[in-house]
Amino acid sequence: MLDLRLGKHEADDPTKQEEEDDSMKGQKVKKKPYALQKPANTALRQQRLKAWHPILTHSTVLPLLFGIGVFFAVLGAVMYWSATQVNELTIEYSSCRDEAPRSGVAPADVPAKYYNYRFRHNHDMQQRSPVQWEVEEIPPGPGHENNPPRFQCTLYFMIPEQMGPGVFLYYELTNFYQNHRRYMKSMDYLQLLDKPRTVDQLQKDQCKPLGRDPNSGLAVYPCGLIANSVFNDTFASPVLLDAENAPFRNYSMSEKNIIWSEEYRHYKTPTYNVSEIVPPPFWQGAEGPFGYPSGRYEEGKVFDPSKNEHFQVWMRTAAFPYFRKLYRRNDTDPMTPGRYSLVVEDNYPVNMFKGTKSVVLSTSSWIGGRSLVIGASHISVAALCFLLGIVLSGMQLVRPRRVGDTSYLSWNNPRKQRT
Repeated sequence: MLDLRLGKHEADDPTKQEEEDDSMKGQKVKKKPYALQKPANTALRQQRLKAWHPILTHSTVLPLLFGIGVFFAVLGAVMYWSATQVNELTIEYSSCRDEAPRSGVAPADVPAKYYNYRFRHNHDMQQRSPVQWEVEEIPPGPGHENNPPRFQCTLYFMIPEQMGPGVFLYYELTNFYQNHRRYMKSMDYLQLLDKPRTVDQLQKDQCKPLGRDPNSGLAVYPCGLIANSVFNDTFASPVLLDAENAPFRNYSMSEKNIIWSEEYRHYKTPTYNVSEIVPPPFWQGAEGPFGYPSGRYEEGKVFDPSKNEHFQVWMRTAAFPYFRKLYRRNDTDPMTPGRYSLVVEDNYPVNMFKGTKSVVLSTSSWIGGRSLVIGASHISVAALCFLLGIVLSGMQLVRPRRVGDTSYLSWNNPRKQRT
């Protein structure tokens, strides 16, 4: 009776009841039954999706190899033939200022190693019509006598057959590594979009070490290695020298629409204060389209990247150290056969990186320019497929193997079990 009374008193004790409730709070909630925790009974959740596991036999592999070989052979042959239909003339002018005669003297023949004719129907132009050149030295303008002189190289060449319509003028550089990681990162997108950027931000971020001018301490605009090394040679439109009923005729080529359509959105007209920015180091005291002989920007003459397509083309870095970039184009008029002249403003120093620079006149095809590598690579894949098909066919004829032969299994091969 005493035990019952004590139990009754303990059950009626409110303090004891609160202690029991507190102890229940620390306990985990009872889990749901296992059946309720299973994923849904679907093919995806239960990993029962249907799959096809092909059995690789000689009757399936050999026709597949030969079929792929035929496909790539035909496609590669068409691409290779299309590339050979592109007319192209390449002239290297890196040493024009050193090897070409000065203007006023008869133009000299360019060494054959510096130019290359690639035309559909005239394969002997290399010997039949050599390229010629001459150079003119232009002294610096008034007030800039301390600046180096400029050199204007004139190239004379023959177009043996009609080019185009659709004629493109490129410049080509070799041994220039635009794909270097530090070079590709050395630019500031916000600055090119006319966003507020301080000198410290430019110097500490991607533009280092060309965010701050070392002499004045001002911000460099546009900053970075890419803008500092922009290609500053210029090319005039070719001039036909032996035109009918005229002493010469200009073949007009436009400098517009030479960039991808989406490039425009990366650049805005700058509104920076002229007293707070300076041109990049290579632009200061230089001549040419990106040159500022005084070394400073003047009011109303700040460089505007949104209106300079050549700058935008250069800022799109190349993937390889040998690359071409578009400079001019003519999409409507053909380039008639005849003798032409092309004036080049020779400003860009390629000796510092042991490279070369060339001018290229070219047409195009449905696969692009004159690139034989694309077609040759497809033909190589076809040859590899044919080779594998022939080898496997020979193995099947000499030492055939029955499909599903279990004697090759390790537990059925006593020799393999012993080893």
